Amino acid sequence: MTARTHHVTAPDGVRLATDLCLPRSSGPHPTVVIRTPYGRTAHRAELHGWAAHGFAAVAQDVRGRHGSEGEWHPYRSHEEADGAATMSWVRGHTWSDGRVVAAGASYAAYCALVTAVANDGDGTPDAVIAAVPALGLAETAREATGPERLRARAGWWAAHGDRPDSDPDALETALAGDPRLLEHLPVVALGDRLARELPSWARVWDDCRRGRLVLYGATARLPLLAVGGTRDPFAEDTLALWRGWGGPSRLLLGPWGHRLTAGAAPAARGRINLGALYVRWSKAALAGRLEPTRHGVIALGDSGRWYRAPGPDDGRSPGTADAVRRRVPTGTGRPGTDRTTPPPRTAQRPHGEGTEPSGIRDAASIRPTVWAFGTPTGLRLLHGAEFTADPARPVRSDDLVVPVDGDDADRCVLLSPPLPRPLDLAGHAEARVRGVTDGPCADWAVRVTALDPSGHAEPLAFGIVRRTDPPGETADITVPLGTLGRRLDAGTRLRVEIAGHHFPAHARNPHTGENPVTATRLAPSRRTVLTGGGALVLPVTARRHHVEPVPEICR
Repeated sequence: MTARTHHVTAPDGVRLATDLCLPRSSGPHPTVVIRTPYGRTAHRAELHGWAAHGFAAVAQDVRGRHGSEGEWHPYRSHEEADGAATMSWVRGHTWSDGRVVAAGASYAAYCALVTAVANDGDGTPDAVIAAVPALGLAETAREATGPERLRARAGWWAAHGDRPDSDPDALETALAGDPRLLEHLPVVALGDRLARELPSWARVWDDCRRGRLVLYGATARLPLLAVGGTRDPFAEDTLALWRGWGGPSRLLLGPWGHRLTAGAAPAARGRINLGALYVRWSKAALAGRLEPTRHGVIALGDSGRWYRAPGPDDGRSPGTADAVRRRVPTGTGRPGTDRTTPPPRTAQRPHGEGTEPSGIRDAASIRPTVWAFGTPTGLRLLHGAEFTADPARPVRSDDLVVPVDGDDADRCVLLSPPLPRPLDLAGHAEARVRGVTDGPCADWAVRVTALDPSGHAEPLAFGIVRRTDPPGETADITVPLGTLGRRLDAGTRLRVEIAGHHFPAHARNPHTGENPVTATRLAPSRRTVLTGGGALVLPVTARRHHVEPVPEICR
């Protein structure tokens, strides 16, 4: 099973470097296709694994990257056409039985998805595996609630943007030379301060159109396996994709970050062998054995215990999926194009109007549990009911240390009493803040930290929203905190910080009403948090009903 390099010709004549690994048994075989900007040769062990299980396995460099010709333009329309050409190339060989699974992680998941929803006939795969999917420029550059993801986008673009190869350490190298690199203004000029040209950096912030792939996925009928992590910044997009997909859809949400690892332990994957699961699911999907419904599982941290994933109405307020739907513009176009209009919704809803799909209502019962602000049994105020959000000294995203109370607090801090018993959390969390600001535009960042009995701090949840409330008026602000899958031990205390910045993970709001990406002037913002009516809402499971993840995903 040796991988051999071929070249697939795109419709415009560009040749795409493609590695093919065939099983030792005689064909024809089903095929898995991975189209990636991160280097096809990094997938050779994976190709051998697929081939050992009877799949022809293909890994391809997207155009303009590594061994492929052309120019590299992330998220442009060429991914549709190149993906369709690759599907047709696979089906044109005698070793192919015509059945194809498109698979990938991060940007490669985008390649798989756009091929699935933007093409017809031989250009469309029969099933999709999308792991930690990066669904588009807008989804990766901004939170669904508005604020810009500065640190992650700067790192990705410095490593991969406008170049045929990758330099994963590019941003760290630049920061070593200038530790304040990300503080310089305007943000849009960051490319000028790197050691190489980065002309596409400005375009990262131009596209504010979210939700196109989620919308197109609603009309798809092929099976989807969406794999995400509760510690992945794109987790809510993974959930929105799963919830909105029109065909049989499965969700595996583990205790992982974007690299599908748990914390510092790369081998810790919730006791799931992802490779074996992908093979088993693919065989079931291609054989038509999956139930035509929606199923999902969520890990309870690193415990090895899994719950059925909550559906849209299980103990959560309208969140990311709803925000995505509201933000999709009208017009014409397909994913990857410069036009943004969704196609006509001619297909029926996959599960019928107003009904819940099987596997959702029998999820572990979620009981939204409220910790009220300003109460002895909820979250008592430590300090900072009035504070100054100063962009010149922003609250740092990379530092969990909370300063003691001072004359000029930079955040509001609240603390719960120790938990009397363990709590299992599985589902959507949110914070409800009543606040006042003195400026035309404000970001409200909420960070929840779990403190064990010794005082050790571990991040639990985070959310940030951008608001344009009238200065001086009280606003009721809901801050989505994402989907949790954690166990909190008895004795744990919850610390909540409410701040105006979360830097460098997110760009600083200038508090002037200007675009944070192009602003060159920053101003402090005076804030007041009214504890009455404020609360932290966490999804506590009302009963223990664990499931076996692999059978649940593959049924």
